[in-house]
Amino acid sequence: MEFTTKMREYRLRKKMSQIELAEKVGCRRETIGKLENGKYNPSLKLALDVARELDASVYDLFFFD
Repeated sequence: MEFTTKMREYRLRKKMSQIELAEKVGCRRETIGKLENGKYNPSLKLALDVARELDASVYDLFFFD
């Protein structure tokens, strides 16, 4: 199985940069980039914070193919 995310799609809908999202959820821009590319598995807290900021559920954003 491969970790996949729709974070980028949801972030762009909100016209938000990676830096803006990172500042809102308390992480680095590089972390957001790794999350969007499926290279990093978020902690539960980070996943929930990102979902809240993007007006989505964790299930909408993160899944395994």
